[in-house]
Amino acid sequence: MIIQTPSQSIDRMTTRAISIIIPAYNEAASIGSVVQQIRALHPGAEIIVIDDGSSDHTADAASLAGAKVYAHPYNIGNGAAVKSGIRVASGDILVFMDGDGQHDPAEIQHLLAFLPDYDMVVGARTRNSQASIGRALGNRFYNQFASYVAKFAIEDLTSGFRAIKADLAKSFLYLLPNTYSYPTTITLGVLRSGRSVKYVPIQAQSRKLGKSKIRFFQDGVRFFMIIVKICTLYSPMRVFLPVSFIMFVLGLAWYVYSFITEGRFTNMSALLFTTSIMIFMMSLISEQVSQLRFERRGSERARVVSMDGGRLREERQAPTQPERRIN
Repeated sequence: MIIQTPSQSIDRMTTRAISIIIPAYNEAASIGSVVQQIRALHPGAEIIVIDDGSSDHTADAASLAGAKVYAHPYNIGNGAAVKSGIRVASGDILVFMDGDGQHDPAEIQHLLAFLPDYDMVVGARTRNSQASIGRALGNRFYNQFASYVAKFAIEDLTSGFRAIKADLAKSFLYLLPNTYSYPTTITLGVLRSGRSVKYVPIQAQSRKLGKSKIRFFQDGVRFFMIIVKICTLYSPMRVFLPVSFIMFVLGLAWYVYSFITEGRFTNMSALLFTTSIMIFMMSLISEQVSQLRFERRGSERARVVSMDGGRLREERQAPTQPERRIN
């Protein structure tokens, strides 16, 4: 068995096209510097900035720095900007990072070092680089819940600094939301589909200009709902079974209590037992539907593979362009 070092992986990545996608909204003060640093470190990479309806000069600053700029006519959302970037990117490897300067462009090579051996590499923020204590606690809860669902140790579920194979990212395009929770969706989707994920520790910088667009309570609730939705989409039994078990335990406990105090089996116990059985049966049906969906996607993907000169070639559709491009 031949084991390759990270430096050998980087050498292999130089032969593959890399697209760096940066969603930006009112980041005129920092986006130019970020693009310039990336160009200095990765002169051959395609740098794409998606201006998500900024009211300042974000698009002009990014264009002057040398990036390809695509503009939304109005603010749609961070996830929508990422999806637009995925559609127009031409690289084999896609790198996502923020435009506010919190992600160090020098750490891009640390992510690329593990590609293409892994399907996706994520920059995991260290504990002392979290934006606040409250956000750190929230991220820890999300990480543990998502790890339970995915059966994989997720170190940073919401990190927006990651590198992924382009074909894999495009296969999950239809699932990605328009909001900040796109990292959650793509992480659980990649893991549930049996692809490999690698976490690399990074040191996220504190925001020096402007303020974060993420709202602690509103976006926190949205992140949780996204996790539950994706969990029920890919692993419904991991969500339904605990609920069914809790209902069964409550029914059993109430039966024991009512039998001791009243000497009979009450309607409430019957209701809890029945609810437990119904949720369990729903989990079985949901699991079968999920499996059928995966099998259908697999068969559709196999149909687009054709023989070309004795080699397998996957036909790729032309990307849909965003509304407007700024030269």
